[in-house]
Parts: sequence; C-alpha cells; structure tokens
Amino acid sequence: MEPTEGTPRRVTRRRVRTRARLLDAAFAVFAAKGFGRVSIEEVCEAASFSRGAFYSNFATLDELFFALYRDRADLIAAQVADALAQDGPDLDVPAAVDRVTEALLLDVDWLLVKTDFLVHAARDPAVARTLLDHRARLREAVADRLLRARGHTALPAVLGDAEGAAHAVVAAYDGVTTQLLLDRDVEAARTWLKQLLTALLTDGSRTPS
Repeated sequence: MEPTEGTPRRVTRRRVRTRARLLDAAFAVFAAKGFGRVSIEEVCEAASFSRGAFYSNFATLDELFFALYRDRADLIAAQVADALAQDGPDLDVPAAVDRVTEALLLDVDWLLVKTDFLVHAARDPAVARTLLDHRARLREAVADRLLRARGHTALPAVLGDAEGAAHAVVAAYDGVTTQLLLDRDVEAARTWLKQLLTALLTDGSRTPS
C-alpha cells in the first residue's frame, strides 16, 4: 500500500518527538551519573524506548551527548541574546544584567553536563572545537549588544572593546558557576554574578537589584 500524502509528515513528527524524549531522558541520566558512566540501555529505559528507537536517531552515545550539548547551549545563547535585546538603543546595564543572570542561571544539572563536556573536550581537539564554537556564539551575542549600545553606554576602558567586555562576562559566569557546582547555593551565585557583571560593565557605582 502506498503511503498517503500525510504519512511522511506524521513519521517526521513522531521522530522529532522520539528524539526530544531521548534527549530529555539523556539529560537527566547524564546529570545524575556523569558522561562515561551511562549506557545506551539506561538512556532508553529512562525514555521508555527500545534500542531500535535510539539507533534510528543516534549512531552512538557520543553523538547523542553532542546533540544534547548543542541543543542546550544554543538555547542558552538565544536566551542571552533575547535578554540583551529588550532595551532600546540605550543599555540599562543593571536591568540587562538582571535579565541575563536569570536567563543563564541557574540549572545545576546543566552545569554538571556542561562540565562533563568540558572535560571531554579538553582531551579531544575535535570536541574542543564544538565547545569553542558555542562559547564564541555566546560572546558574539554579548559583544553585538554592547557594540549597538556603545554610543549611549560607555564601557570601562580597562576592558578595551566590546569583544573584550564579552570575554570578561563569560569568564565571570564560568567562575561563579564553578563555585555553584560545589556549594549548590543558587541565590548566592545569582547575587554574586549580578555584582560581578555590574562592576565589570559600569564604573561600579550602580548597585544591582
């Protein structure tokens, strides 16, 4: 029997849902056990799928892990860009910092998965390029917003240009979230990141809310 006109679309939607469920299940399992300690069977069990469903979407567990990282990292980069785009040509730095910290933080499970990916990337140059590409996109989102506001909002001269400021923003995030992984104090991490970013991007005279 020939497929009807709507059949391919239904199959495509089902495959998209299957992939999404596998990624969600993998996220929970990786966060709980760590990459390298997880089997395909465990991901399938968490998603309530067979190995066949897994292999129809991913060739290996590594491929799933990379897809998971890219999906989550791209989402965060988009959230940062959206948070920074809400002001007009002027940039209300404390308000923008509030929005960015809410967008970036504070999901400890994501930080655990991201740290696993960082360790994996440190030992594999090809994987490192994937991570570097994401970090570059995140910095570009920040730098682009700072460039568009430079006629209205001055950056501290010590940071150099908008790209230098973007590097500083990402470095501050890295430092704060490393501490968060150890003490699990979400509110302290949010407050500290707001203070750091406000001090970095202004003369330090404005206090974050």
